[in-house]
Amino acid sequence: MANQVDNALTDDPIDVYEHILEHEDTDNQAVAVGLDKFVKSVGHVVMWANVLLIAAIVVQVSMRYAFNINYPKLDELQWHFYGMVTMIGISYALVTDSHVRVDILHGQVSRRAQRIIEVIGILALLSPFIYLMVDQGYDYFYESFRVNERSDSPTGLPARWAFKALIPLSFILLALAALARLIHDGHALLAGPASEREGKSIRLILWALVGFAVVATALTFTVHTTEEKLVIAMFMTFVALLFTGYPVAWTLAGVGVAFCGLAFLFDNGMMNWTGLEETLTGLDYLTLGATVNRVYATMSNAVLVALPMFIFMGLMLDESGVAERLMTSMQKLFGRTRGGLAITVTMIGIILAASTGIIGASVVLLGVLSLPAMMKQNYSKTLATGVVSASGTLGILIPPSIMLVIMADQMALSVGDLFMAALFPGILIGVLYLTYIFVISYLKRDMAPAPEGAQRPDWAVVKEVMLAILPTLGLIFAVLGSIFAGICTPTEASGIGALGATALAVGYRKLSLKKLFNVCVSTFNTTAYIFAIFLGATVFSYVLRELGGDALIEEMILSTGFGPTGTILVILFIVFLLGFVLDWIEITLIVLPLMRPIVNGLGMDIPGFGAIDEPALLWFVILVAVTLQTSFLTPPVGFALFYLKGVAPKEISLMHIYKGVIPFVILQLTGLALVFLIPALATWLPSVAY
Repeated sequence: MANQVDNALTDDPIDVYEHILEHEDTDNQAVAVGLDKFVKSVGHVVMWANVLLIAAIVVQVSMRYAFNINYPKLDELQWHFYGMVTMIGISYALVTDSHVRVDILHGQVSRRAQRIIEVIGILALLSPFIYLMVDQGYDYFYESFRVNERSDSPTGLPARWAFKALIPLSFILLALAALARLIHDGHALLAGPASEREGKSIRLILWALVGFAVVATALTFTVHTTEEKLVIAMFMTFVALLFTGYPVAWTLAGVGVAFCGLAFLFDNGMMNWTGLEETLTGLDYLTLGATVNRVYATMSNAVLVALPMFIFMGLMLDESGVAERLMTSMQKLFGRTRGGLAITVTMIGIILAASTGIIGASVVLLGVLSLPAMMKQNYSKTLATGVVSASGTLGILIPPSIMLVIMADQMALSVGDLFMAALFPGILIGVLYLTYIFVISYLKRDMAPAPEGAQRPDWAVVKEVMLAILPTLGLIFAVLGSIFAGICTPTEASGIGALGATALAVGYRKLSLKKLFNVCVSTFNTTAYIFAIFLGATVFSYVLRELGGDALIEEMILSTGFGPTGTILVILFIVFLLGFVLDWIEITLIVLPLMRPIVNGLGMDIPGFGAIDEPALLWFVILVAVTLQTSFLTPPVGFALFYLKGVAPKEISLMHIYKGVIPFVILQLTGLALVFLIPALATWLPSVAY
């Protein structure tokens, strides 16, 4: 039984503890499992709001073009559905243990040590944040209810207060989910199986925290004011706690709340014993409560409605078997070409990039489909793994990318402009990959041997390829073309893309109720953990700014004295280094907005062709996007590398993957250099659209 439970712990905690209950029915465990089931049941109902969201978008577009009628209520319904999905989803993601975490050290320690970390994290980081959001969120809702707040539009939806009630209610649900995990962990710590002690002890993480504390202390001596010391301590505390493996979202939120309290103590002279000066940050419980308004702004953000729709579109395309059809047909087309299978994988990676925008999904799918075939054809392990890792990461850059949607929101840029700006750089990097594969396959023939018995492609094969690729390309062109032509907003195009992907699944006879359920669950989960990081970053960024963090970072970067071009390179280098330890979501939400005033103040003469308002900012964001794509591949902690290792055959080691990605990292940096030296690669296409 112990081994069964231990193995199941990596899957679904609800199933695990239902299994435990069969053998040891305790009152506490019954309560915990009941809470788990309740949260999960609520999630399984709310997740269908994504389908309603697709319907609302499609109806809105249809009514506008068929009858020239606009319904403001449909606009508001869209972000109501989005807000409902994201706010309820964070509890579901906690119950299913889906939140993003840095697993470098966390994965090495014993399950018992992981439970200890989770208990401490819930009590010290998550609980204060939940209390803040429930308490201040209730006040926020009640004030809206008291004045019977309704839509800003005369023809909009009534009862705005009902939507704002989501804030305290969703965090009460999150509290129930956290309580369930506390009970589960507490029971396992007291009466868990011996197998939970297997692995390294928690001392591994404690020593890492001590190391970070030493570095943070040393860094505080490089600045002078107390506020600056608090900024450095806050950021280093966040990075240090990431290595405990506690979810990134709640680490951000908890550190933000903790340093708000610390700033309050310094403001009121309660920390004079430290020898540091008093501060005038103005931070306290009530001012931190202002983040509730920011949470509401995020959950009602019309731009971010595109986020779950593009995720749904990509996942539905995966379920429809598009990639398998492409792999089968294109392999026949390039079958006689040396390196043909690697070329096929890269081309499919480009197509998937323009349809999914989800790194993990693309890398895993390409790995499962192509690595066994490459090993069977005696491909070099390093080339095979490098091709799959690099091709899978194109989804973060080639539109419609969920990263670009979030970047546009954070930098106050048009999503359509950013999509157009990223198109040429993304295709350029894909072409660099293809060129490298073609050249290396002929220079080192043992790395990509020609398959034996492959037939020369004929018109039947070409027809098969066209039938496999045209529907997907048609969907991509419909989504991107409608945005570029100004026919639809990115949000509307995302809903149409989600419907189109569903139609393809129906056309390929791959859609069933079970698959639709799986897509809705995955969309619900993925959107939720991204949104949770939004929530944590909202609190963290607010406190960081109140402490003067933005001014300190701006001063530090500008003090390098490298001039405008050198300053951009310094920022990109910082982003590249941060990519070793932070996911793109944290960098986009925390670091990127701090760079906006710096870039605007450089006065760089970037060609906007008379049509783009902020060409330098647009060009800079694309540079950051390419840099973040590179960070996915960079050893030792590139996220794409671990996605691939999880599905790679046993004969492929992590060292094979590390060696395999090095040429592609160089190609990425080459692409970055070309975009840096030729800004028109990013700014020309958006200017043409005007």
